[in-house]
Amino acid sequence: MDWRLFAQQMATMARDLLAQGSVAATLDHITLSATELVEGCDAAGVLLLHGSRVETLAPTHQLVIDSDRLQERLREGPCFDIARNRAERVLRIAGLTAQQERWPVYAPSARHLGLGSMMSFLLYTEDEELGALNIFSRSPSAFTEDSETIGWLLASHAKAALSSARRYAQMEQAVATRHAVGEAMGILMSGHRLTEQQAFDVLRRYSQEQNVKLREVARRVCERGDLP
Repeated sequence: MDWRLFAQQMATMARDLLAQGSVAATLDHITLSATELVEGCDAAGVLLLHGSRVETLAPTHQLVIDSDRLQERLREGPCFDIARNRAERVLRIAGLTAQQERWPVYAPSARHLGLGSMMSFLLYTEDEELGALNIFSRSPSAFTEDSETIGWLLASHAKAALSSARRYAQMEQAVATRHAVGEAMGILMSGHRLTEQQAFDVLRRYSQEQNVKLREVARRVCERGDLP
């Protein structure tokens, strides 16, 4: 392993991650980097767990989607476990050909899908759970300790970039919401001779009574020129 070359590749990847324009683009770059930087990696993806429901993000191959759906259906598997349990940060499964006591149903089913070995890395920050970065190979025993180290370093950069991208997206949404609400308030103030506070109270009350997000209420007012 040429660690000097790898360090240069990681530095380039880190810069590229921060340059992505959206959360989706950041995730795509993360999983693509995994296939390029982790020797033996045939596919990669990010798994998010919403209760018992699995969401697959930025898969580089159909194998990733099939494995995630299988784990969701069986409610067992390494990616499913690591996204649910913060106690483990890295899982490396050398071979899915042997019987796995921990995942007795998933392991043979995954092998039937064409998976030989895999690694899973927890992606999280102190205040939010992000899921797991999962790396797959069609060959058994494809991943070494070096592979695990590279995957862990990649996941460390990825979780920081992903968290930053999410915060930026949330900030953009907040700004857009403020703009829409301000425009809707102006329409109500002009049409009904309301004060700024009264117009905001009308929007908020309608949002609560109709169980509709404030941003959506504001959008409707802007489109129709009044409350629906």
